[in-house]
Amino acid sequence: MKLDIESTKLAADTIRCLCADMVEKANSGHPGAAMGMADMAATLWLNHLAFDPADTGWKNRDRLVFSGGHASSLVYALVHLSGTGGLSMDELKNFRQFGSRCAGHPERGVMPGVEVTTGPLGQGFAMAVGLAIGAKMKGRTNHTWVFCGDGDMEEGISHEAASLAGTLKLGGLTAIYDFNDIQIEGHVTDTNRDDAKRRFQAYGWKVLEIDGHDIAAIDKAFRKAARIADAPVLIIAKTTIGKGAPNKAGTHGCHGAPLGAEEVAATKKALGFDPEKSFYVPEKVYALFAARARKMRRLRNKYVKGAAERPFAKPGRAELLAALPKFDPEKPVATRNANGTVMNALAEVFPALVGGSADLEASNKTGLKKYGWMSPGDFTGRNFHWGVRELAMSSMVNGLTAYDDFRAFGATFFVFSDYCRPAIRLAAIMGTPSIFVFSHDSFYVGEDGPTHEPVEQLAAMRTMPNVTLWRPADANETGYAWVEMLLEEKGPSAIATTRQNLPILEGTSAEGVSKGAYVVYSSGAQDASTVLFIATGSEVALAIDAAKVLASEGVGVRVVSMPCVTRFLAQDCAYRESVAPAAMAKRVIVEAGTRFGWDRFRIDYKTTRFVTLDHYGASAPYKRLAAEFGFTAERVLGEARELLK
Repeated sequence: MKLDIESTKLAADTIRCLCADMVEKANSGHPGAAMGMADMAATLWLNHLAFDPADTGWKNRDRLVFSGGHASSLVYALVHLSGTGGLSMDELKNFRQFGSRCAGHPERGVMPGVEVTTGPLGQGFAMAVGLAIGAKMKGRTNHTWVFCGDGDMEEGISHEAASLAGTLKLGGLTAIYDFNDIQIEGHVTDTNRDDAKRRFQAYGWKVLEIDGHDIAAIDKAFRKAARIADAPVLIIAKTTIGKGAPNKAGTHGCHGAPLGAEEVAATKKALGFDPEKSFYVPEKVYALFAARARKMRRLRNKYVKGAAERPFAKPGRAELLAALPKFDPEKPVATRNANGTVMNALAEVFPALVGGSADLEASNKTGLKKYGWMSPGDFTGRNFHWGVRELAMSSMVNGLTAYDDFRAFGATFFVFSDYCRPAIRLAAIMGTPSIFVFSHDSFYVGEDGPTHEPVEQLAAMRTMPNVTLWRPADANETGYAWVEMLLEEKGPSAIATTRQNLPILEGTSAEGVSKGAYVVYSSGAQDASTVLFIATGSEVALAIDAAKVLASEGVGVRVVSMPCVTRFLAQDCAYRESVAPAAMAKRVIVEAGTRFGWDRFRIDYKTTRFVTLDHYGASAPYKRLAAEFGFTAERVLGEARELLK
């Protein structure tokens, strides 16, 4: 189809005016980037993007990501003009207001056509890499396009993701760099003088350079990028922020604030629009987008008729439980090792499971042994070498999971979950069921010392809304936790596993694990005289050992294993009371992490004892550390005896 420069230019200028109006009416937002990228966005949507507004779930659609999510008004203008999701002009007028689909930054699941939630700079870039990997793994022909800016290029996550994309020779991915040299504090060159072209070439990308306002040059670059199959492409587009605004274009004054009524009027006049008309769209522009939609509908129908692709099978709970391995009750095993055994067993019945470790597979035990590894230009395996890139790994996992029906995972040591948190948080906001596997979950890491011994991470992870953290007590609980993670559809899951061996416990329960907590051991009277132990992970065995001593002395005891605090708190009051009755006020709470968050399970201060770790660890063999820090059955027993005085 021949490029119509005049019509595309009209569409771009219409978008500029809409973006200026949205931000002005909201008295909040970022008009500059949206107006500066309008020529590229209009050219892409009207001439290159394979996207059917009537079917936003079309499997072979191109994926479009705006990594600089602050340019959200541009996204909403495109969605409205194309007729995607029935986004009305009234909704554009409600930009950034409570309950509006036109949120301050684009949100997956809220705004139709938004593939991933963006805003924290660099995250969208990395998720786009994950989306592009998903297309390769599915053998599809769709392209992934990502708009990014100077801020994305400054964030380290973009370097991590770009490096891996180049290493993998990830064709089908084009990053459009809106190079306008402006950020909030002034010029980008005040803080960053990288040579982006040479940097990306060194990563293995093909690099093109254009004037980001020359529609013919933009179109040519997009066509060339789409033909490059053996490498990702970076298009460096020199643009003017706030393009079209006579007095503020090219200045940081239009980055994150409304232009002002006078400048909006002047902008419209300069672009040939009526300054008195707000939220105005020429009928010709609507017609352009409608014609493109009709063409894409024909393309989509052709693809659907010829496609033999089937979605991944999604086994239910019974099938997943049946696939779990059996563990010898006489052989203690570290839950990181059990985790690997479980993953390999479940991978056979759950083909959507793909992922890898941040250069720690030998320690995390996450390799899916039968299924091959990704390598440059070869996307037939199910295992990734993510490299030492925890943040980008986690974000690429989100992109891969968001692509279709993949269930992607990333793995590292638990202490490095701090590097993963920004991406986990976005997964939680998006409701993306990514999986994060964390081994070496406590001070039992031992000789590596406090830098590698997580203390506050358990509490920190539990504070994140819509994140489900599992800390299994033994190999069997590890398997049951994995079943729950694979069944989870509404948000990310994480599992924390041990380096040290743990005994196989009697009394573990798949149903109990599914509810987050359950009674794993009890003896004697179960009333107000009972000593109730609550523990997670490796400390459950300590609690059972202490409880058995008291039971031999005729004391009523109960041990609750709580592999998932969040899941337990989500149960109804009746179940929670059946597990930890309020009448059982004598409580010993045991976890090799900070006390923070555990006070919610005490009845009163006088009748509750805590065996927690509220300081950083040390470098020594783990058994010595356990003795020094008081994580022994004797210490737990001693705390219980204090309650019986």
